Amino acid sequence: MDLINIVMPVYNEGENIQNTFVEIKGKIKTPFRIFIVYDFDEDNTLPVAKALQSEYNVHFLKNKYGRGVLNAIKTGIQSVDDGPILVSMADLSDDYSVVDEMFEKVKSGFDLVCGSRYMKGGKQLGGPIFKGMLSRMAGLSLHFLTGIPTHDISNSFKMYTPQVIKSVQIESNGGFELGMEIVVKAYIAGFKITEVPSVWKDRSAGQSRFKLWEWLPHYLRWYFYVLGHRKERR
Repeated sequence: MDLINIVMPVYNEGENIQNTFVEIKGKIKTPFRIFIVYDFDEDNTLPVAKALQSEYNVHFLKNKYGRGVLNAIKTGIQSVDDGPILVSMADLSDDYSVVDEMFEKVKSGFDLVCGSRYMKGGKQLGGPIFKGMLSRMAGLSLHFLTGIPTHDISNSFKMYTPQVIKSVQIESNGGFELGMEIVVKAYIAGFKITEVPSVWKDRSAGQSRFKLWEWLPHYLRWYFYVLGHRKERR
């Protein structure tokens, strides 16, 4: 099915959401639909998004696993069973100019496509320096130590086939680690993974929900998981 399903967790993104929709429509040529996943009915994203619903093919999903970005992403990706699934934030940080290329990779036979800040042509603009350093070290070291075919395992900006999502028993329980878990489990299971260079830029409005020290142990769990299971790759 030539349709991209964009899963977008939100938390009071009323300042950003219209500009995000404009970016998506201006940079993605492949037909798409947007799934806004929200925690609570008073979220200030909703009235803005609902006013633009028909113009941008917007659908709404209430988080069914409990509040938080991980549960919102989980709700979204498990609600789609036809066509590739792109996970994107609503904060204008993700690089929509590469989405059509990601989709072409899926059409050519890849099961999972990672937007990569740390491969040739990729870039990160802004954001906490220490967080960026840890993310880069994790991605590059796993790439060279295990052969996992992405330099940027921790980026949430990824496109999945429904087959990958259905194959993974999700165990993550903190923050944005879910994207990392899916990649390492898909790699061990033998799914075809690739990456495209993308540019990530720090949000221009609203407040980031990334909590480095709270979520770091969760990322380390999947870092050591793939190191321990690399010989099991099918």
